[in-house]
Amino acid sequence: MLGIFGGSFNPIHVGHLILAEYIREEFKLRKIIFIPTGNPPHKNVSDLEKACFRFDMVKIAVGNNPFFEVSDIEIKREGISYTSDTLKEIRGKYPDEELFFICGSDSLVQLSSWHEPESIFRLAAIIAAGRAGIPDKELEGVIAEFKNRYNARIYLSEAPHIGISSSEIRNRIKNGFSVRYMVPDAVAEYIAKNRLYR
Repeated sequence: MLGIFGGSFNPIHVGHLILAEYIREEFKLRKIIFIPTGNPPHKNVSDLEKACFRFDMVKIAVGNNPFFEVSDIEIKREGISYTSDTLKEIRGKYPDEELFFICGSDSLVQLSSWHEPESIFRLAAIIAAGRAGIPDKELEGVIAEFKNRYNARIYLSEAPHIGISSSEIRNRIKNGFSVRYMVPDAVAEYIAKNRLYR
C-alpha cells in the first residue's frame, strides 16, 4: 500500500511531515512518495519558487525517514501537470501496489473539477485530512456524491490539524522573521543559503 502525497511544498514544513507520518501509521502504508508539483493547472506558476529548489527542500526534509521518498515525475513533465497523469505513471511503475492519494479536505471538495476525476478515483483510494473551514456536513455530502458518481474509495484521516501554512512561512521570511520549528532545520538552512522567498 503506497501513499502519494502531492503538493507545491513551497516550502515543505513540519505540518506536511507530521501529517504524512501520522497517515502512514494510521493506514499502515508501506511507503509515502512526496511529489512536488511541476506546472499545476490551479496555481499561479509565477508564485512558485523554482521547482529544483522545492524538490531539493523535500528531499532534505524526508531524507532521514526510510518510509518517505520524493519523486520528480511532475517536475520533469512538460506542460500542465495533472494528478491523473501522475497516478497513471505511478500505477505503471507499481502495478501491484494499492495506491492512496493523500490530500486535504479542501482539495477533496474540489476534486470533481480536476482533470479526469474519474481516473483519479479509479487509480487510487483517497485519504483526506481535515482542514479548518470545511464543515462536516459539506464534507459528508461531497463524499457521498463521489462514492455514488465515481464509486470512489474515500477515507478520512484522524491526523491532527497543524496550523502552519507555506504562505505564512514565505511571508515570515520575506519580513525577516524566524521560521525555526516551522520547517526542519536543514530546510531553513537551505532557504537561507539560497536566499529564497526574500
